Amino acid sequence: MHLSFAVSTALALALVPLASRAATLEVGPGHAYATPCAAIAVAAAGDSILIDAAGSYAGDVCAWATDGLTLRGVNGRPHIDANGASAQGKAIWVITGDDTTIDNVEMSGCHVPSMNGAGIRQEGANLTVRQAYFHDNENGILAGASPTSTITIEHSEFARNGAGDGLSHNLYIGAVARLVFRWNWSHDAVVGHLLKSRAARNDILYNRLTGEAGSESYEINLPNGGLSYVIGNLVQQPPTTQNGAMLDYLSEGVGANTDFRLFVVNNTFVNDRGNGTFLQVAGTTAALVRNNIFYGGGTVSSQAGSALDHNFTGSTDLFVDAAHYDYRLRGDAGSVIDQGASPGSGGGEALQPTSVYVHPTAGANRASVGAIDVGAYEWAGDAIFADGLDG
Repeated sequence: MHLSFAVSTALALALVPLASRAATLEVGPGHAYATPCAAIAVAAAGDSILIDAAGSYAGDVCAWATDGLTLRGVNGRPHIDANGASAQGKAIWVITGDDTTIDNVEMSGCHVPSMNGAGIRQEGANLTVRQAYFHDNENGILAGASPTSTITIEHSEFARNGAGDGLSHNLYIGAVARLVFRWNWSHDAVVGHLLKSRAARNDILYNRLTGEAGSESYEINLPNGGLSYVIGNLVQQPPTTQNGAMLDYLSEGVGANTDFRLFVVNNTFVNDRGNGTFLQVAGTTAALVRNNIFYGGGTVSSQAGSALDHNFTGSTDLFVDAAHYDYRLRGDAGSVIDQGASPGSGGGEALQPTSVYVHPTAGANRASVGAIDVGAYEWAGDAIFADGLDG
């Protein structure tokens, strides 16, 4: 018995995975769709939307529930300015669909009556953001609680977000399963935090979190704790900060979290305020604090039981150009070069830093020269970034 051609073809198509049948929708001048939201409105699960940077997209705001969309800027980075508009009174894009990828877009200017207007309001599960720029919103990204969700943000910049009320931030991640935040630059927040996360697990790796000329509060705020790896970051607090603590951990109770292990390894903290607390840590689980530079005045950790190991504290000049936030080590920084301890492991993960932040929003493999250096960079002379880029 033979199936008819039509039936056999339909059966074959039904067996093809969704991703292989996904469409690509093109947006911008000369393309089928004038704006991203016009394409989003007709997209099916798994589709890709290519947004031409040559287009004008001011005020193009929308919400969607479609799963598996990929939105990518091409021919440069397209800019979507809210221009007084918002979707559902929340954001430029409100995403209730799952498994979304956003790549190479710029989003700015979202302000709403509730004072929490965002570039992206994430309400679905699983979001990946790469090569993006969020600025001059009330929140860059605002992600709600989603206990199975992983949010990954890489190679992106967040600047001057915040309504000035201390409740809105460069980015605010709610109670999700995991945040992966690496090779990003967050700076100049308006009163709020450079990074706030209530995730059950936080991987905060190889970023530049610098207050600079802003009025931000915490540089890193993990108010409900969580299993947290803070490795290889550049963290700077300016004199204009609203709060003397730089990394805040477990200050608002446990929330939905059950793991309160904090690993702070091979970071460079620079306190230009001159006093305050580098690590404001609550809870009884001892934080592991190893191979960090704590530059400028202040208490290293508020937690009496923190395990402090091979850290540098003081104001000895160590850096290539601290005035311009270049915290690479000088060749004469003998107090930190080859002075670290083996980072070891924690929580089942290796704590060894494998990358360094390269400005802006890039990464390079961390060199290995002798014993590990203290801080976020390994001094290797002119070959410091010779091993190529990560990511």
